Amino acid sequence: MPGRMQGKVALITGAARGQGRSHAVRLAQEGADIIAVDVCAQIDSVPYPMATEADLAETARLVEEFDRRIVTQVADVRDRAPLSAAVDAGVAALGHLDVVVANAGIVPLGTGIPPVAFLDAVSVDLCGVINTVEAAFPHLGSGASIICIGSMAAMMPGGAGAAAGTAGYAHAKRGVARFAHDLALTLAPHNIRVNAIHPGNIDTDMLQNAAMYRTFRPDLENPTKEDALPAFGAMHQLPVNTLDPVDISEAVLYLASDAGRYVTGLQLKVDAGALLPVTTAGTPG
Repeated sequence: MPGRMQGKVALITGAARGQGRSHAVRLAQEGADIIAVDVCAQIDSVPYPMATEADLAETARLVEEFDRRIVTQVADVRDRAPLSAAVDAGVAALGHLDVVVANAGIVPLGTGIPPVAFLDAVSVDLCGVINTVEAAFPHLGSGASIICIGSMAAMMPGGAGAAAGTAGYAHAKRGVARFAHDLALTLAPHNIRVNAIHPGNIDTDMLQNAAMYRTFRPDLENPTKEDALPAFGAMHQLPVNTLDPVDISEAVLYLASDAGRYVTGLQLKVDAGALLPVTTAGTPG
């Protein structure tokens, strides 16, 4: 039985591990061929190890287990020209492009992080989304789907007084929400859909690291994962500490497939109810 993504090609950034890998594998399970892009390098202000080329190769192996084609490209979403070249090469190899998942993101969090962390977060998490869409746009036609990965931080108050990296992250994710909304209006007459997904606390390397544990448990000198888990869960209304990346991938699949063919401009919260207590006046969608 053909899958829901049969015959489609999807571009995914930040695809070497975490959510990006999960999105690539889930779409491949449903029949998509994949263009997988990742920087595979460390950004100085990020206090946890970032993905490697070996991680990207593992994503390729997992996709190929479903007998799907995948083109991997090492490129930085902050650098538009090489990113565009990577997308062009992927499309040349796979023939066309139907879905864009602008997923690449960083959280340069913690105290003592230099002010440049604000700019790094905005450059990757907002400018990188815009660069990804711009690189893909010449290859998109009627029926295409653009999915921007935001965060529950997009709809939470505050952020301006936080540490540099977390302030930049919150600013960027609010920008992603607005970008998706306004671009959806612009592209709707061309039958190109644009949606944003805002996850809660996801069980990936971005969350599971010492810097994040210290952020959530500042009362402890060297908090462990076990120490931090209840604090992660305290942000959610449903009784779950962390969400699995595949929970976000299911939302990606819905918006990428024909099941969501009349859905555009949506701000889809997959956050275990974290934003229920938050007033979202002024937030698009």
